[in-house]
Amino acid sequence: QVQLVESGGGLVQAGGSLRLSCAASGRISSINAMGWYRQVPGKQRDMVAYIHNGGTTDYADSVKGRFTISRDNAKNTVYLQMNSLKPEDTAVYYCNLWSGMAYWGKGTLVTVSS
Repeated sequence: QVQLVESGGGLVQAGGSLRLSCAASGRISSINAMGWYRQVPGKQRDMVAYIHNGGTTDYADSVKGRFTISRDNAKNTVYLQMNSLKPEDTAVYYCNLWSGMAYWGKGTLVTVSS
């Protein structure tokens, strides 16, 4: 069993910054990729940023230039640095890990006030 624990969410004013962290633990044989998704009520869960083995990254167009994903392989931890936050970034952010199958964290709420 794999557990993902997110932290770092909260309330911030527009233009501010937050850093999310997600630590993976448990029976992890190998990690192919880790990343972040977000979801607002009534909408689908969308990919925000992803980092693959080797360090290649993918970003949603809406966050390019503002968000940066990074990963500490020794700690099985992925980070999401979010700068220049906008009210439309308000969502529950979920950590995702792919290791032959997808694993999800419980989510952390990010609220950006205008």
